[in-house]
Amino acid sequence: MTAPRPAGLIQRYREELQVREMGSSEVNAFLAHLAVERKVSASTQNQALAALLFLYRELLKQDLDLEGLVAGLLYGSGLRLMEALRLRAQDLDFQRRELTVRNGKGGKDRRTLLPNRVGQQLQDHLVAVRRVHRQDLAEGYGRVPLPHALGRKYPNAPVEWGWQWVFPQHHRWCDLATGEQGRHHLDPSLIQKAVRRAVLAAGIHKPASPHTFRHSFATHLLERGQDIRTIQELLGHKDVQTTMIYTHVLNRGP
Repeated sequence: MTAPRPAGLIQRYREELQVREMGSSEVNAFLAHLAVERKVSASTQNQALAALLFLYRELLKQDLDLEGLVAGLLYGSGLRLMEALRLRAQDLDFQRRELTVRNGKGGKDRRTLLPNRVGQQLQDHLVAVRRVHRQDLAEGYGRVPLPHALGRKYPNAPVEWGWQWVFPQHHRWCDLATGEQGRHHLDPSLIQKAVRRAVLAAGIHKPASPHTFRHSFATHLLERGQDIRTIQELLGHKDVQTTMIYTHVLNRGP
């Protein structure tokens, strides 16, 4: 099956918007539509994505940043990369504008900020992810691994929406021995490579990685006068001396 031309399909989703005003949330919804409603093959999905990237980058001269949502959380919430990729749907509280990091560094849970800047885009993204999850369930899949022994204690939990990854892989994995299929969260290398491309494109010559967003989160809070203890809690540092590193970066006292 050949994917329809991207401009026409985008118009089907957001007829009231111009193509230039659309972004990754609309593209995610469109790709979910291809997978769930039209049941196209993986190669056709890849062809559609490639066509959309060409449309935005070459014709509209815009960068369609599919990894930007993860980067927005790294900076807006102060998360480590794996903390962001391991988020599950139930970890996000849009009403309280906070998220919960489960089993972070040191095996501890913590709460931190859910930035307004990515709130609507994140909710749109979750709508698309939930469509895919429902289709997986309809096809007899849709299970995710649970931490510790929760999967044995609560047999139905692996298929419940609350436990699904916020950033699942686009394609299901398959165990050739058992035939079991499921979805992991995104591979961290995808985000690392995207950040690297962005750094080079921006002409930045200093070392930078996804972890740089976490450092920027802490440094900018300090610049705005936030107290060091609050920042320590948001970052999940066991020792305040670790957080104090950022005061040295700013050449300030406590």
